[in-house]
Amino acid sequence: MNLRRLIEPRRDAPLPLWMIFPVVFSALYASHFTLLRLPYYWDEAGYYIPAAWDFFRTGSLIPQTTLTNAHPPLPSIYLALWWKLSGFHPAVTREAVLMVASLGLLGVWRLAMRLVGVGAVAFWAVVLTGLYPIWFAQSSLAHADIFAAACTLWGLVYALPERGRRPWVAAAWFAAAALCKETAIAVPLTLALVDGVEAVRTKFGMGAGSHLSDKELQEAGPSPPLKYASLRMTTARVGHPLTLGSRAKLLEEAALFVACALPLCCWYAWHYAKTGFLFGNPEYLRYNAEANFDLVRIAAALGHRVLHLTAHINMFVPVGTMAAALLLLQPRPDAEGHERAGIGKGAALRILALLSVNAVLFSVLGGALLTRYLLPMYPLVLLGAVTTFYRRVPLWLGMAVLSAAAFVAGLFVNPPYGFAPEDNLAYAHVVRLHLAGIGQLKKQFPGSTVLTAWPMSDELTKPELGYLKEPFAVYRLEDFSEAQIARAAQEPEEYSTALVFSTKDEPKRPLPWLTSGWMEERYFGLHHDLEPETIARQLGGALVWKKEDQGEWVGLIRFNRAMDAKVDGGPVVKGE
Repeated sequence: MNLRRLIEPRRDAPLPLWMIFPVVFSALYASHFTLLRLPYYWDEAGYYIPAAWDFFRTGSLIPQTTLTNAHPPLPSIYLALWWKLSGFHPAVTREAVLMVASLGLLGVWRLAMRLVGVGAVAFWAVVLTGLYPIWFAQSSLAHADIFAAACTLWGLVYALPERGRRPWVAAAWFAAAALCKETAIAVPLTLALVDGVEAVRTKFGMGAGSHLSDKELQEAGPSPPLKYASLRMTTARVGHPLTLGSRAKLLEEAALFVACALPLCCWYAWHYAKTGFLFGNPEYLRYNAEANFDLVRIAAALGHRVLHLTAHINMFVPVGTMAAALLLLQPRPDAEGHERAGIGKGAALRILALLSVNAVLFSVLGGALLTRYLLPMYPLVLLGAVTTFYRRVPLWLGMAVLSAAAFVAGLFVNPPYGFAPEDNLAYAHVVRLHLAGIGQLKKQFPGSTVLTAWPMSDELTKPELGYLKEPFAVYRLEDFSEAQIARAAQEPEEYSTALVFSTKDEPKRPLPWLTSGWMEERYFGLHHDLEPETIARQLGGALVWKKEDQGEWVGLIRFNRAMDAKVDGGPVVKGE
């Protein structure tokens, strides 16, 4: 057997996907094994699990136990199917999401093979994507973003390569991605815009020959620079029929990509007919869109998004080394003296367009600057980095290993600035802290009315989230800032205990130039939680239990007054 062929399979004869998927899934399953039984966390608990749970129980695609945000229903349908087959349990959910994440990584492999055609490059693109802390953390969390990312990547498999494109298949994947999360529609619309621009350039002889048909490319041979150049000159000079054919093909492809929005439009029309809301409840729309149309806020958010794509959670390691290689080193020949394979210019321009549009889009949409919104973009950045290493760096495998080591470190070591715990394994520490706090509450003050904030308010009132079996009555605050605690102090009769926790990650010693200021407080919801001892003192209670872990904390406060008994009709949520 030719070992080199096994390690670096040809572009036209890659390893079969049915051999790769079990390996990818097994690796993901093993690396997430200790996380599979964790209860649901943050937006899982706040929307996606309740929405899927309602569909599972009632068959309604409109959530009943949480406010509808008009998110498309495909993740709810998928999860409900798994619960029907295997039972409603967090482990079943996380295994189902791991399968979707594995499908996404399989798409990264296939995309790398179609764009570059080198097995080693595809291998390291998959490894780095799977290890990147944001992708790793999202691989078992039931957020819609991982579903949309997997479908988007498979759409790109059939939309990005310069030869052998299959726009109908790509459009089907893109439509599925939009039915997983509405913002995924930005990818096919961006590609449609690029196709439209290229069609215009082709019409005026500026881009002729850049989209030869598969038959013409095959006739030109595997390395057709002379014939390719000749075709370009002919089409540009005399208007060869190839120009008209290419332009028609580009316009057809653009139309298909625009048509990907039709299923999403149908969903919104149905949602409006059922609820009277087109894009979700008014508060959701205000927070995630309407309140964001401020030029200063957009500019600041764009700066965050650029950092998310290039530096966040040690992404600066592969991106920085890629930039250095591009500036300092020339492409290297392979063993036969030919220039090493790389991403074609057309595909590279499309990737750049996708990164730019997504960075701008999510600088406007989304009240919180969550990094998972950019989930399908990180594999594209990493594929570009690995390809650059392969083409330009003599010890390129060392650069890949260095990047992998940086990502593994990023899973466990938090950055020196505020970030969302769901960006790495910090979320697991938060979930375990909440479990411990709820355990102490059940042990010491069963039946009490609890002052707390979201998401703990949902964890205490919804047993289906996996934290308890019997719900508590809740008095809910927005957070544990000074203003909110002052409000609670005015209504002491509304609660008998308090379960308080850190709602924001605040590093003890942040880097001075990364310290959040007034802009983050005004535009991105930054606030400062009071310490549990201070909360207890201002509310007139006693801190009876406290636990800390990696800068996060949970505290249980007792008040010297009679505890309220839980009402017979179930949990009560006050203060909203």
